[in-house]
Amino acid sequence: MSENCPGGPGDATTASTLPRAATPADIRGVPRPESRIPPPDSPAIQWRGEARDRLAGGIFDLLVIGGGITGAGIARDAALRGMSVALVEQDDFGGGTSSRSSRLVHGGVRYLEHGHLKLVFEASRERRTLLRIAPQLVRPLQFTWPVYERARLPRWKVRAGLALYDALAMFRNVGRHRGLSIAQVLDAEPGLRTPGLTGGASYWDAATDDAALTLANVLDARAAGAVVLNHAAMQSFVTDRDAIIGANVRDELSGRLIPVRAQIVVNATGPWSDAIRRMEDPSAAAAVLGTKGVHIAVPAERVGNRAAVTMLAPSDARVMFCLPAGDLTIIGTTDTHTNAVPAEVRATRDDVSYLLEAVNRYFPAAQLGPRDVVAAWAGIRPLVSSGNQGDPAAASREHAITTGSRGVIAITGGKLTTYREIAEQVVNRVAQRLGRTTGPCITATTPITGVERTPVFGQLFEPILEGRAWTLGHAARAVQQELACTLADILIRRTKVAFASRDHGIPAAPRVAAAVARHAGWDAAECARQVEAYRAEVARLFTIDD
Repeated sequence: MSENCPGGPGDATTASTLPRAATPADIRGVPRPESRIPPPDSPAIQWRGEARDRLAGGIFDLLVIGGGITGAGIARDAALRGMSVALVEQDDFGGGTSSRSSRLVHGGVRYLEHGHLKLVFEASRERRTLLRIAPQLVRPLQFTWPVYERARLPRWKVRAGLALYDALAMFRNVGRHRGLSIAQVLDAEPGLRTPGLTGGASYWDAATDDAALTLANVLDARAAGAVVLNHAAMQSFVTDRDAIIGANVRDELSGRLIPVRAQIVVNATGPWSDAIRRMEDPSAAAAVLGTKGVHIAVPAERVGNRAAVTMLAPSDARVMFCLPAGDLTIIGTTDTHTNAVPAEVRATRDDVSYLLEAVNRYFPAAQLGPRDVVAAWAGIRPLVSSGNQGDPAAASREHAITTGSRGVIAITGGKLTTYREIAEQVVNRVAQRLGRTTGPCITATTPITGVERTPVFGQLFEPILEGRAWTLGHAARAVQQELACTLADILIRRTKVAFASRDHGIPAAPRVAAAVARHAGWDAAECARQVEAYRAEVARLFTIDD
């Protein structure tokens, strides 16, 4: 038995009470000839047509496969250095792991106890860089760490770890940590459990919108000359004798097969990277250790947290977080081995129970149950495999850059926080391979802009969800300026509508489709199909498995 958004079998939002949604297999890969779609002034049709023609029409310096945060960062860096760049993504930009994170840009305080000091140093530096070059997307976030009697990490060890955290940030974080008395902890977070509290500490990290940060990098790459295309799945490599000289890419929205030629190909597909490696070399050993990270969103008023709170999971004492997200609180994350197909990974009831147990232990007045979960989602961390299947939390979050037997450069591992540094290293290697002088890396000093957020007017002020900031105007802008091509692109990643309500915005979907139809080039039949496709995507992402 499965449940669609965790209300339980009797909840109005369970999958059993919804009409049957089309499955991804029903929808993906079905050509939709643009000849039957009204062409006039549709930005979506125009830019995709131009992108397809440009992809097929030349030889690029670099083809990046994978439009998550790493691939987007690589494309931006390379384009800013003056390289000709193509970026393709099988789903939407940021459609995989890069839109299912904790939405933190952090130094990695929990990595200290495993001795990953180099990673913490790099992540702290990159956090500082992103706060500087993308202040509209990355904001400081203060954490309270309460410490209780008989905790795995006593107060002195927490203080020592945070002192090291500050040192590895070269004492240039937003603010330094400070120790807190019992009274100070409760003053910061009055809802915390009082019995057994010994004090705690306060420290700083940063938060972001992961999908928005990814998209901003894509848009900056495009503005610098890169050709980008989402919903474009790699089918095979293009070869000349035994050399790989590009890839055949299928536009999932038109059915067109596009041969893209490039001097160098980069595999930045994260959890899918082993599959691409085997396309290059069927005998290639697995390089990815997949671990599943699950988050849940619950009403903030039930938790009562004022800012971010660091917690130790009651069952295994893992470090996890309670994070503010407007009128929601996000709880996460889990860290368990998984062999799930990346497109099918989902939260389970056990995952949800694990997270609820933690937040209820720390905030006893919350008394949250499965029916209080607004949304639950899962992603796969593509960690570097060492052949060790031990504690996933102890696995390194560092990255590896390798070159396959036929020349494809692949990235494994890494963190959202360190994507810019990873991209710089990859593009340095690409520049070496090209054997010619390119511009220097300037991504550490060049502001990330994305698109200018223009005002919306008229009826487009109408909210998509009552009481939420997202409007029909934002949906239209997503198509006009932000490369959204499907209703799921709009409601899951350009906005966070899908994460913000128990029904995931399904009742509003027809209204949103109608509002953007002219901009997207959709007729009435296509609007209806987009709504069904969105229902299928919601079921894929948010269903909770037994």
